[in-house]
Amino acid sequence: MDEVFRALADPTRRRLLDELFERDGQTLGALEQGVPMTRFGVMKHLRVLEEAGLVTTQRRGREKLHFLNPVPIRLVHDRWVSKYAEPWAATLTGLKQSIEEETMRKMPEAGFRLADADTVAVFEIFIKTTPEHLWEAITDPKQRAQYSFGVETHSDWASGSSYEASVPGVIDIASGENLEVEPPRRLVQSFNALWSDDVKAAGTSRVTWEIEPVGDDACRLTVVHDQLPEDANPELYGGWPMILSGLKTLLETGETLTTPGSLRYSGASQAA
Repeated sequence: MDEVFRALADPTRRRLLDELFERDGQTLGALEQGVPMTRFGVMKHLRVLEEAGLVTTQRRGREKLHFLNPVPIRLVHDRWVSKYAEPWAATLTGLKQSIEEETMRKMPEAGFRLADADTVAVFEIFIKTTPEHLWEAITDPKQRAQYSFGVETHSDWASGSSYEASVPGVIDIASGENLEVEPPRRLVQSFNALWSDDVKAAGTSRVTWEIEPVGDDACRLTVVHDQLPEDANPELYGGWPMILSGLKTLLETGETLTTPGSLRYSGASQAA
């Protein structure tokens, strides 16, 4: 968290994050146009943001694309805002989110945009755990439910097999196919959202989980949600920061988050 706070303390770095919020997946050259600074200066600021986990990169051919990673900001919220001011902050956050989502629907250029009109969301988080334990937390339905809105995901986890995600007896959330299964390092799945008619209309997208060991006792988890339509409903990818924050908390502390939405369906599930 110290690195996150240090990175956010600089106005130029905050401006770069704003640029990526407005149009994610930008090259260094594109970001340089929005900041009155030399290319070398922008590179230095991006390096600080990457080290803090606020920006992550993906290669696309010869280009290196930069993506806003909101997960560390979510962790700051869970550690500080929710602890001291959750009732008030939750109301304001909900209002802000409603306004922003409505704005995104009205402004096609907002969101996670790439040149070919695909919508791509990239999230990265570091977790103090082993690849095996992380893989188990992703694939075990009971563990999954503890950090993923109460949703269980069931599958035999073989390449080409299907999976179903739901709150048993309450609501169907998603279904799809396990396209690539390489435990404990990589999982690629097709994704069909089912919780409302609006998200069903988006059709099939793709979610990739990449697990990379870091040092002796930690992992870097990168989640890429892509192949979304250009006008993708923000509901399709907006829940990832909270899910990944809950996953980190569960594996590192054994506890579950109780922030708004983290156990959204738990009461209904127990009643069912």
